[in-house]
Amino acid sequence: MKVKVDRELCSGVSNCVAIAPTVFKLDDQNKAVVLDPGSVDEETLIEAAESCPENAIIVEDDEGNQLYP
Repeated sequence: MKVKVDRELCSGVSNCVAIAPTVFKLDDQNKAVVLDPGSVDEETLIEAAESCPENAIIVEDDEGNQLYP
């Protein structure tokens, strides 16, 4: 799984951090950054992505196919 954050869209709500704190954290600009996407299962990654009100989290499978959004 690959996870990216569109920093232009991220508004720092931090729902992703609450759901998957081993995967996401907020940096000094209050934007989400990806830490370790392999630390949680696919279901948790998708849940964290879906929780983003800005759809700033992009989840792809290992072949590069976009799973969310």
